Amino acid sequence: MIHEILPVGQLQCNCSIFGDETSREAIVVDPGDGEDLLEIQDVLTRHGLTVKAIFITHAHIDHIGGAAKLKALTGAPVHMHANDQEVYDHLDTQAEWLSMPPPERTDIDTPAKEGDTLKLGAADFHVLHTPGHTQGSLCLFIPAEKKLVAGDTLFRDSIGRTDLPGGNGRQILSSIHTKLLTLPEETQVICGHGQSTTIGREKARNPWLR
Repeated sequence: MIHEILPVGQLQCNCSIFGDETSREAIVVDPGDGEDLLEIQDVLTRHGLTVKAIFITHAHIDHIGGAAKLKALTGAPVHMHANDQEVYDHLDTQAEWLSMPPPERTDIDTPAKEGDTLKLGAADFHVLHTPGHTQGSLCLFIPAEKKLVAGDTLFRDSIGRTDLPGGNGRQILSSIHTKLLTLPEETQVICGHGQSTTIGREKARNPWLR
């Protein structure tokens, strides 16, 4: 499977582009704040990929701000948890916090939820609801690839911040312990920002999880 990770936007959100080498279909996860759409488009063009889904791990502007532009470019539906709709409704306020112009908004086409599965070629992308960073935070587990796209729930040596609207410290720890640390230790974790890690490494070394 094709998998490229692009740090995009002002806060360098890790956008994941997954592509199936046979069907040439793609899933784009967290397209950033909209500033680097051309970089995403270049990857899609280089691999000859057609986007079938835009998946949002949570509705903070650095992850979802580019969704409207990418949807306009590709026609692909946007998937997001309904519990983050209120956060998305305040996109203008989020833009003010970062002193940036408010990005375009789009309707959410598919209310993603725990237990949903997206298919890309022969691979299943399992949706995990991991509230805590926001109430609608989601992760994607891809068993065939031994990968977890963790959004801002779990980081290398850290966890997502919980001091923004919708955050809850106890909740994020519960989500990590019950939904993520139960995955195989060799699972590669693609974090929302910064370096990737593994479940095994975070179980052994993450000071927030001891």
